[in-house]
Amino acid sequence: MTEDELALLRQWLGASYDRSVRTAYLIVGNRDDAEDAVQEAFIRAWRFRAALSTKSNFDPWLYRIVVNSCNSMLRREIPIQRAREDEDRLEQHIAPRDRIDEVALNSDVARAIAELPLHLRVVVVLKYYAELSEREIAVAISRQPGTVKSRLSEARSRLARHPALSLESSELTTREGQA
Repeated sequence: MTEDELALLRQWLGASYDRSVRTAYLIVGNRDDAEDAVQEAFIRAWRFRAALSTKSNFDPWLYRIVVNSCNSMLRREIPIQRAREDEDRLEQHIAPRDRIDEVALNSDVARAIAELPLHLRVVVVLKYYAELSEREIAVAISRQPGTVKSRLSEARSRLARHPALSLESSELTTREGQA
């Protein structure tokens, strides 16, 4: 490996590893599996780096590989005892500048997202946690932007009806009304 290639790899890892682990964790629901999926994704990304046409396409291209790696992971048999972990373990892998806000780590929010069907969970995670645009999500999941928009709408609707989240929002409204 040349010095330039090594520098590029360090740049990729420094800029994207923590966000990729967080994204994978929210898709697969387990830190160990998320790390495995991201490591596999980075190996694939490195192997096929010549396919990346421009720097501006890096995030959607990388997340496409991460999502595909997560999907492969979920298709395999994942033992039940490894299916869920405490969210505290995730925080170890999020750089301080990328910390998810307090609401995002709320166990009710995480549970509601985890209960979404995979095709909805992926778009929610990519939109709100990986902060990709709808167009970038479309590239990442190989779908049309309209499909992404409709999946986000359906996911938001389901999350709004989720019992744990609707209780939270009604408590928040009550507290705001009292202030």
